[in-house]
Amino acid sequence: ADGHGNVIHLGERECSLQRRHQKVVEEAPSPLLDAATRARIGAAACETARSVGYVGAGTVEFIVPGDRPDEFFFMEMNTRLQVEHPVTEMVTGLDLVELQVRIAAGEPLPFTQEDVRLDGHAIEVRVYAEDPRAGFLPTGGPVTRVVHPSGEGIRVDTALEDGLVVSTDYDPMLAKLIAWGPDREEARRRLVHAIDGTAIFGFETNLTFLRLLLERPEVISGALDTGLIARAFDELPFPDVTERAFAEAALVMHASAAAADTTVSGPWSRADGWRLGAAAAPSVYDLVAPDAEARVRVWSSPLRVAVGDTAPVAASVRPHHADGGSATVVIDGRGRTFPTAVVPDGLWLRTDAGAVLVSERTIDGAADDRADASPTIASPLPGTVVMVAAQDGARVRAGDAVVAVEAMKMEHVLRAGVDGVVRLRVAVGDQVVRGGVVAAIEPTDEDADGDEEGTA
Repeated sequence: ADGHGNVIHLGERECSLQRRHQKVVEEAPSPLLDAATRARIGAAACETARSVGYVGAGTVEFIVPGDRPDEFFFMEMNTRLQVEHPVTEMVTGLDLVELQVRIAAGEPLPFTQEDVRLDGHAIEVRVYAEDPRAGFLPTGGPVTRVVHPSGEGIRVDTALEDGLVVSTDYDPMLAKLIAWGPDREEARRRLVHAIDGTAIFGFETNLTFLRLLLERPEVISGALDTGLIARAFDELPFPDVTERAFAEAALVMHASAAAADTTVSGPWSRADGWRLGAAAAPSVYDLVAPDAEARVRVWSSPLRVAVGDTAPVAASVRPHHADGGSATVVIDGRGRTFPTAVVPDGLWLRTDAGAVLVSERTIDGAADDRADASPTIASPLPGTVVMVAAQDGARVRAGDAVVAVEAMKMEHVLRAGVDGVVRLRVAVGDQVVRGGVVAAIEPTDEDADGDEEGTA
């Protein structure tokens, strides 16, 4: 709406895919509305702005019953642009920010309602620093490396870059990925491909969750409602780190180690492991990743790889450094190119399970009789200590509250895993990182005796 009495609408955005009333996926136009309903709801939005003398860009929100799409009910008006405004820009070809500034400068709208045309379809996802499989707990920390997607119809709105520290003091949104297509299915396919081409190394994000959500049959068909994510989440097939991912990591680490050896030159600098005489023994990599581990053997000449006790298979690896870090790996005739980042404590790589840090094992893999009861208490998310429920040196029982950490307006109580004496590492007001130890429980002789009696 401008200051000269002109009010128009730019179509609607579908924002039903939400989690805890927070939008996750937005698109334009809505697959729910027909042309007649679109005209009616647009006219109602214009009348809302007109009735209060509104000037500027704004968003009027309506609730629509899923089984009665011809009915709609006013909910609220946001007197501003919203996060999902790029999908409107993609289907109208208009720059909403420029129009808003021109209206503020007193200019009239340069077109009428009849001039507005919706071309194709656009879908946007919000990329968050959060761990969906841990109850969507916020994550964060330094960005080791970020890879943004590109391609026809792809737009990325972000300020994320290598080395940036993502704090929990602010909203966890890292980027917006938007895809336009001549129709909804093409836009959806392009967006899935864009997610696959995105990598954020350093902490967990919701990229894998977004991809799985876009592949749900309800989303593909456009049967959307505000409760879909809550109903479907437990059915999403989150992949685990596979043996192939461990093999790929070992091959990249093997090639990186060879390339880093600058003590030799000439033909001796070749990284293919050729030698005169008997073949060399394989290099062994004991690797760990979240909830998985593997021993990988790599032979250099010819290059072969084996995970665990499996038979070795032919492989090749070609690291690319010009693009900031990626690798092309071929194993048993099947290859792919994926983003990587070699860091002091291992290797980040983009897998089907998301961005995974694979590092060499540094602890004994032998099982502890009390493996399920850790004597250390670590924060599952970065945040601020807002409560200390037990005094340093006090005795606690397994399950007792020890520390509470707050992040993104959510409070998480951390409890003792074993009986013993508390040794606090933090105080109220301290900042903690994800995985940071906030307290340790020291078992006493009494606790040990109790265990023995229980075992007997």
